[in-house]
Amino acid sequence: MESKNGLEIRHNWTSKEVQEIYDMPILDLLYRAATIQRQYHTASEVQVCTLLSVKTGGCPEDCSYCPQAARYHTDVKVHKLLDVDEVLTKASIAKQNGSTRFCMGAAWRNIRDNRDFDKVLEMVRGVKDMNMEVCCTMGMLTESQAQKLKDAGLYAYNHNLDTSEEFYDEIISTREYDDRLSTIKHVRKAGLTVCSGGIIGMGETDEDRRKMLMTLANMPVHPESVPVNALVPVEGTPLAEQPRVPVWDMVRMIATARIMMPMSQVRLSAGRERMPVSEQALCFMAGASSIFAGEKLLTTPNPSVDQDKMMFDILGLKPRPAYKNKPAHVEENTAS
Repeated sequence: MESKNGLEIRHNWTSKEVQEIYDMPILDLLYRAATIQRQYHTASEVQVCTLLSVKTGGCPEDCSYCPQAARYHTDVKVHKLLDVDEVLTKASIAKQNGSTRFCMGAAWRNIRDNRDFDKVLEMVRGVKDMNMEVCCTMGMLTESQAQKLKDAGLYAYNHNLDTSEEFYDEIISTREYDDRLSTIKHVRKAGLTVCSGGIIGMGETDEDRRKMLMTLANMPVHPESVPVNALVPVEGTPLAEQPRVPVWDMVRMIATARIMMPMSQVRLSAGRERMPVSEQALCFMAGASSIFAGEKLLTTPNPSVDQDKMMFDILGLKPRPAYKNKPAHVEENTAS
């Protein structure tokens, strides 16, 4: 167990403890999470990330929430891997708009050692040269691929757990839960930071939500970024008719994640487009310290840059600098 500011960073949470936190009266939960937020973070700073789909659609997997799965009939237009120059131009625009992290997503089941991967490495090098944190989310990868990305300048790799191990088979059948955990281990072993969270609103129970957070919080090193996504139902996918996630569910998830993983950046991710500023403010109060900016998250809608700038002005928020509090273990190329 680590400690910081006299507080213990734990990796041995029990189901009972997590339930007691998650089920607290909402105002007590908010207060506890907000207090911890201020002990570990500058509460007025929010990490602003931009997520770009560099290869869209045609994915062979069957993730029930995803409009990019080839087997579902959605309005997503398939496009091959973008040119490096186009990606770097978009990264430059994102930086001008206040983003300090740039994440590139590709609708692949897994990374392959081919020309496309060589182009990705070139993109990573280019974004790194802009002094932005570079992140990729491109499916499963091997240890050697993770190392190549690290050597090119990658800072973070996103690979979400999505949900609990018990509910996972209800959402995805084309890969195992252990495949996701293995990818995270490969990312960690290469000395990259880990970005891993999940989605709520897919029909899971509160217990599934808590179990997913337990899996993340009981890892030997907490993920440096924990995205909390509200399902954005897309016509043509199996989850198209799911109801909107109530803001209080997002608040409970974010606050519980903040309490369990005090040093992590908890990201208010998909679903923001349907949340007024007042609801997003509750999420920041609950411990969210990161957002995705830009008009699209891969293929789903997101608030505009101007809307976010207005929200930052109203709430007195400012973008968090790139590489702030870079973890010491990221410098090492050994398993944690």
